[in-house]
Amino acid sequence: MGDTLQILIAMVIYMAAVIILGVTFARKANASSDAYFLGGRSLGPWVTAMSAEASDMSGWLLMGLPGVAYWCGIADAAWTAIGLAAGTYINWLIVSRRLRRYSEKANAITIPEYFSNRFHEKRKVIMTMAAVFILIFFTVYAASCLVTCGKLFSTLFDMPYVPMMIVGAVFVLIYTIIGGFLAESASDFMQAVVMIVALIVIVCVGTVSAGGIGAVIDNVRSIPGFFDFFGIATPETVDGVQQAAGGTPLFGEAASYGILPVASALAWGLGYFGVPQVLLRFMAIRRESELKRSRRIATVWVVISLSIAVFIGLMGRTLFPTSLTTSSEAENIFILLSTNLLPPLIAGFVMAGILAATISSSDSYLLIAASAFAKNIYQGLFRKKASDREVLNISRLTLLLIAVVAIIIALDENSVIFTIVSFAWAGFGATFGPLMLFSLFWKRTTRAGAIAGMLGGAVMVFVWNLLVRPLGGVWDIYELLPAFIFSCLCIVVVSLLTPQPSQQIQKEFQEVKEGR
Repeated sequence: MGDTLQILIAMVIYMAAVIILGVTFARKANASSDAYFLGGRSLGPWVTAMSAEASDMSGWLLMGLPGVAYWCGIADAAWTAIGLAAGTYINWLIVSRRLRRYSEKANAITIPEYFSNRFHEKRKVIMTMAAVFILIFFTVYAASCLVTCGKLFSTLFDMPYVPMMIVGAVFVLIYTIIGGFLAESASDFMQAVVMIVALIVIVCVGTVSAGGIGAVIDNVRSIPGFFDFFGIATPETVDGVQQAAGGTPLFGEAASYGILPVASALAWGLGYFGVPQVLLRFMAIRRESELKRSRRIATVWVVISLSIAVFIGLMGRTLFPTSLTTSSEAENIFILLSTNLLPPLIAGFVMAGILAATISSSDSYLLIAASAFAKNIYQGLFRKKASDREVLNISRLTLLLIAVVAIIIALDENSVIFTIVSFAWAGFGATFGPLMLFSLFWKRTTRAGAIAGMLGGAVMVFVWNLLVRPLGGVWDIYELLPAFIFSCLCIVVVSLLTPQPSQQIQKEFQEVKEGR
C-alpha cells in the first residue's frame, strides 16, 4: 500500500469519527437555539477546558508557531507563547467565574447578548456592533483555518492548493451545521487530545533523530540570534527566499529583540479576555464550582502544547535546515517532520492532529459568527418574534455565506497563518477584552462607555496595523497592545463623562459580585 494512501486512510478514519460525533449530538443540539449555540450550559470541567483551548489554538499551534521558530529562532515564538500561557491562566482565574454568573443573570447565550443585556439596552446598539465585529474578525479567523487545510492537503497529497482548501472548508461546514455547540465542544475535547499526542510523538521521534536535545540546542546556537531571547535570527533572502551554501542556510547578523518587541509578543496574552470561543466555554459549564478544575486542566495543556510547538520549530531547523525557504513554507515544518520520520499510517494519524486543530477552531468561529447574526441581528433587530427553528435555519444560511467569504480570503496559498491569526486575535482582544473586564469588575461602566470602548478598540486595530506599524522602529508594536490600552481609556473617560448606570443595573452588578 502506498505511503500517501496509508496517510489518507488514517485521516479518513479520523474524519469519520468526527462526523459520527456530530451526528450523535445532532438531535440534542437541534432541540433549541439555546442548546445549539451554548449546549444548554451542560459542559463538564474536562470538556470545558480542553474544548476551550483546542478551539483557541487552531492549526496555528501546529503550523504557525513552529513556523515562526523555524524561520527566525526562539525569541518571537517563545515570548508569544509565554504571553499566551499567562493570558490563559489569568483569564480562567479572574474572568471565568464572574462571567458564568453574570451571563446567567443577564439571560444571555451569546457574547453580544451578554453585553447588551448587561447594560439593559432598549436600542440594541452594543449587540449589533458586537455581532458585526464578530462576523468580521471570525471570517478572517476562519480563513486562516482554511489556509491550514489547504497547505496540509496540498503538501500531503501533492495536489493543487485551492481545491484542497475548498475540500477542507466543505467538511468543516457540513460538520458544524449538523452538530452545533455540543458536537463542537465534544469533538474539540477529542481534538485537544489528538493535538497534544501528535505534538508529543513528533517531539520525541524528532529529538531522537536529531541526536538528542543537546544536539538540537548546539545546532541552533550556531546560528546568530537563533537561540537568544533578546536577539532574533535574520535569514538572508532574495525575493523572500532564503539562500543556502553547501547545504547550510545563510543568516545575517542577529537583530536586536528588545523591550518593545518583548512587550509586543507578551501582549498576545491580552487577547484571551476578548475571544468569544473561550468566553463561551465559561458561560456553558454546568456549574461554577467546576471552573477551578477546568482552569488547572487548561493551563497545563496550554503550557505543554506551546512549549513543544516552539521546540519543534528549533528541531526542524536542525533536521531539515534548507528544506523550507520562505516564511510561508516554514509553517509546513510539522508536516515535513511527520511524513519523513514516521511510518505512513502513524503519520496520517499525526497529521490528523493538524486537521483536529483546524476543525476545532473553524467550527467554533463559524458557529459563533453565525449565532451573532442569527440570534443578535436577525432575531434581535429584525424578527423579534422569530421561532427557534427560524433562527437555526438563518444561522445555517449564515454559516454558508461566511464560509464562502472565508474561502475567497484564503485563496492566496502564500498566506502566512501566523499573520492572519495575529490580526484577528488583536481584533477580538481589543474590541471585546477591555469591555469584558470593565463590564465584570467596574460598576461605573456605562452603556456609552461600552460603545466607545468597543468602537475605539476595533478602529485602533485597523489604524495601527495599516498606518502606524508600517512606519517601523518604535512604532512596530503588535496592534493589540496600543488598541487594548486605547479601548480601556475610551471606556473610563466616556463612562466618567456620562451619567451613572441605573440603580437596577448597579444592583445586578452587586448581586453578581456577591454571588447572589
